[in-house]
Amino acid sequence: MADRNLITEPRWIRLALTLLALAFLGLLVVLPVVAIFAEALRNGFDYYLASIVEPDAWIAIKLTLLVAAISVPLNMVFGVIASWAIAKFEFRGKSFLTTLIDLPFAVSPVISGLIYILLFGAHNMLGSWLIEHDIQIVFAVPGIVLATLFVTFPFVARELIPLMQEQGSEEEEAAILLGAGGLQTFWRVTLPNIKWALLYGVLLCNARAMGEFGAVSVVSGHIRGLTNTIPLHVEILYNEYNFAAAFSVASILTVLALITLILKTIIERHFGGPRISD
Repeated sequence: MADRNLITEPRWIRLALTLLALAFLGLLVVLPVVAIFAEALRNGFDYYLASIVEPDAWIAIKLTLLVAAISVPLNMVFGVIASWAIAKFEFRGKSFLTTLIDLPFAVSPVISGLIYILLFGAHNMLGSWLIEHDIQIVFAVPGIVLATLFVTFPFVARELIPLMQEQGSEEEEAAILLGAGGLQTFWRVTLPNIKWALLYGVLLCNARAMGEFGAVSVVSGHIRGLTNTIPLHVEILYNEYNFAAAFSVASILTVLALITLILKTIIERHFGGPRISD
């Protein structure tokens, strides 16, 4: 048996690396989180609460929740369908579909927002048709939802595809041979096998949907009290030098991020750790 001292680093090196990692983590993660809440509560809890329930802030919070409530379920459905198709079947264009799913990871969110401006803006044929029929996409909620859908749609699929490929299709084939229908096979065989990965992907998708700034900033028009989500409202408050209010509203996203991390850790324990999107 090999000597343990030959295969492990000296104690002082391990201690130094651990302290270095903790210091790095404290500087980049813990200290900013503490600073956010310290700045948010600088003028007292009453001011903190008033900044959150202020009409424009409250509209931004509700809009953020609305966009997440629309985009996350749609991405969940798309992710399950795309993952099932890619992992369980062979068809022409399979690799192209996989590449399309990865596209938002390669394209800047600002560029994706500009694409929707070009598609649905007033200075093109489609935009003119929409205006004639009193349909507004950009600088309105539909544009924000579309932009959020684009930047978040890989998250669920990218958690499910490797897992479903690893599991194979033997159980589904056995269920079909025993007389189960397609939907019955999905609900009783496929879904129980992917439920934790699905929940993990939905969690990451929701976190990105609520915190998205670049794409939403382009398509929203920054209309205060109408099309500003939480990140956009924080930017406006900060640019107005209303730092305490900006950090108060930003603390909402911080709390959501902390909750996401806790749930993420719990879910990882159930299905074996992070997948490709991490």
